[in-house]
Amino acid sequence: MLRLAVQVRRADAELVLAELIELAPSGVEEVDIDPDTVEYAVYGPPGELPELPELEAAAGGALVKVTTTEIADDWADRWREFHKPLVLGDRLSVRPPWEPAQATALDLIIDPARAFGTGAHATTRLCLELLLDLEPPPVALDRRPSSAPRPLCVDLGCGSGVLAIAAAKLGWQPVLALDYDPLSVEATLENAVVNGVTLDVQRFDLREQVVPAAPLVLGNLLAPLLLTWCEQLADGAAQLPGMVIASGLLATEADNVSAAFTGVGLPETRRAIRGEWAALLLDSAKAR
Repeated sequence: MLRLAVQVRRADAELVLAELIELAPSGVEEVDIDPDTVEYAVYGPPGELPELPELEAAAGGALVKVTTTEIADDWADRWREFHKPLVLGDRLSVRPPWEPAQATALDLIIDPARAFGTGAHATTRLCLELLLDLEPPPVALDRRPSSAPRPLCVDLGCGSGVLAIAAAKLGWQPVLALDYDPLSVEATLENAVVNGVTLDVQRFDLREQVVPAAPLVLGNLLAPLLLTWCEQLADGAAQLPGMVIASGLLATEADNVSAAFTGVGLPETRRAIRGEWAALLLDSAKAR
């Protein structure tokens, strides 16, 4: 079994990932190398992996390094050892299906499926910690005929559905989960069924489509994509949400992203830091 890895600049990571998914639709592993570099890896037997010229072309000017490593044939079992439960006090836990239930008020089961995490990454953990401290608004009846209920929460870049499922369990329903990666859409739908929640999950391209408005938007994205959303808000293409939890940020990027959201009417009300990562709580109700 071979592991073929491409290291790229973090600033261009989302664009490169979109290209790699076309070459490797069975799944792409993501690893943080350092504050400036992300590694994407695909696995397979010789002859079934994308060719190096294809990978180099997909990465383009963002390319840092390409490596090929031979790994043990039992990797499909050993990778499970790296996915342990995330436990946030007695309030919420996120665990893979092979781990036992945790003694928490909410116990989420998320299958990483070798392409996603289970919520243990610092950015997801920070989002969950901020989300746990929010109270969902009372649900207003939508009396428009033949209309789908408006979401109370939008999960922008849902991945395996951790945040969307947690939000639904905490009362932020209906939840709209969006991601560019079709594998994310599939994984989120499957994990929602396992956890007994109903989600509206759709494929979504932030660079081409307008982010829907909602009382709460969860944006666990890289800084360039968050700033793209700010541009939509600034030019009036997108409506202002009530609150935003913005993560996926290096701590060194937080001030710049916070200033951009403040400029469009979403000032920062709280910041959470874990290691080199940061998450922001932004609230339009606090705008002057």
